[in-house]
Amino acid sequence: MTASSGRTGRPPLTEARKAEIRLEIARAAVELFVAQGVAATTGEQIGQAVGVSARTVWRYFPSKESCVRPLFSAGIDVIAARLPDWRPGHALEDLFDPELATGLLAATGPDGATGSALVRLTRTEPGLRAIWLQTYDEAEPAFARALADRAGLPADDLRPMIQAAMLNAALRAAVERFAWRGGEAGTDAGEGTDAVMGEVDVAGALRSALVIVAEGVS
Repeated sequence: MTASSGRTGRPPLTEARKAEIRLEIARAAVELFVAQGVAATTGEQIGQAVGVSARTVWRYFPSKESCVRPLFSAGIDVIAARLPDWRPGHALEDLFDPELATGLLAATGPDGATGSALVRLTRTEPGLRAIWLQTYDEAEPAFARALADRAGLPADDLRPMIQAAMLNAALRAAVERFAWRGGEAGTDAGEGTDAVMGEVDVAGALRSALVIVAEGVS
């Protein structure tokens, strides 16, 4: 009898499991960055928090700062998926209700305080800032495609491209303002008073920003 020539060892990871590992690493990195700072955090510490080696961390991410990217992009993906539901005749800000905010928080993982602390770190940590801005930059074409499809226009039409840029900038500005003010609900569009950080406040900040976008540049 001849020995079997079949492969032995661990079966290959599925794409779903790889995504789970990336998110687990991202959440661990956020907790460490917020607790002790980016400079003091090592790949070994991130790996230990997840139960994997530092080598595994670097297999998924090129740098420790880039570990948080899944948390930045997950929320944007939720918004992009919601855009096709924006029907003609409905205000753009109506997309951002508590239900959507729940989806955003569920996608990113950290609680509101930790997530906002991470965004605040992008103000002082150049590496995190670069990942934050790059994530939004890469989201813009997805927004443009969704808006073009909604209007029945070509994907490279100037109007959805400009609308996507405005939407993208408004979302980022709203999240940054909300985080940097410690979770205080925005009042620029006359919408709110000081509130506890939570789902309704996130939705309120986004809605306030989009009210301003809808008004356009006079």
